[in-house]
Amino acid sequence: MALEDAKSQVDTAITRDGFKGTSNENTFAGVTSFLRRSLTKDLTGVDLAVTGIPYDQSVTNRPGTRLGPRAIREASALQAPDAPYGWGFDPMSDFAIADFGDMAFDYAVQAGIPAAIEAHVGGILDQGAGCIALGGDHSISLPILRAHVARHGQPLALVQFDAHGDTWADDYAERIDHGTMFYKAVQEGLIDMARSIQVGIRTHNPDPLEFEIIDAREAHAIGPEAVAQRIRARVGEAKCYLSFDIDALDPAFAPGTGTPVWGGLSSWQAAVILRDLAGIDLVGGDVVEVSPPFDATGATAVAGAHVAVELICLWCWTAATR
Repeated sequence: MALEDAKSQVDTAITRDGFKGTSNENTFAGVTSFLRRSLTKDLTGVDLAVTGIPYDQSVTNRPGTRLGPRAIREASALQAPDAPYGWGFDPMSDFAIADFGDMAFDYAVQAGIPAAIEAHVGGILDQGAGCIALGGDHSISLPILRAHVARHGQPLALVQFDAHGDTWADDYAERIDHGTMFYKAVQEGLIDMARSIQVGIRTHNPDPLEFEIIDAREAHAIGPEAVAQRIRARVGEAKCYLSFDIDALDPAFAPGTGTPVWGGLSSWQAAVILRDLAGIDLVGGDVVEVSPPFDATGATAVAGAHVAVELICLWCWTAATR
């Protein structure tokens, strides 16, 4: 009766009774939330919350990622009626997952943005839910990491998918930059460097710090299954945060981003790698740098939505064994 339900289901983001279950609403209509999850600010009983951080004022090239969360949500409607393929379980039916909406902030007061992001994500974690964030530019990962480290009381392993290392030296606390945030994260002791790894790198960085790096060429040479094995070996049993910059994908698969670089991962490679990470102790994650103004076909937003779903599946896989 799933297809028949489309005749009566509409605006399930605001009419759904409870947080579990798929939605058979027409993909082209209705209030858009991520995967048609309930939109709520009350996370009582919620296991995992998806939230948008529509901030893009720290970019060094093309802007537009402030529109990323909205586009990713819209693209996710294509997946909403079905359980994620190949996982063997349906996190939308087995876990209470909600869309917490976007973070509110004054775009003209730059200095307060990182603290606002940290407080926003920290508020989600304080309500007992996990958090998957939709960006926004990559600078948002630093305050999100701060919130998670505060919650868990220890540095986290970082798995970073990216074309860029984002560890450019930056010792000015007041600067907000989407290419220096992981340098600052290391300096602040937020990252367990012995357990952290970068995947898909294909730009020069004078100091990669102590990250293990699987650059794009090596990833192509050894294959996605081997990449996933390397990540799992590096992370081990450490609590882990996964940050996926959409420019880790080649521009052929994700043109709508601020700093595209040729030679990146394909969509199928990313899908295999993420799927094969099942079992890592994922405590949170983000998908960043989706820029709709440069995404003529919507392919980048579709890719971002798929990555976010895989992060949800990874988080739920871990939560099911806790």
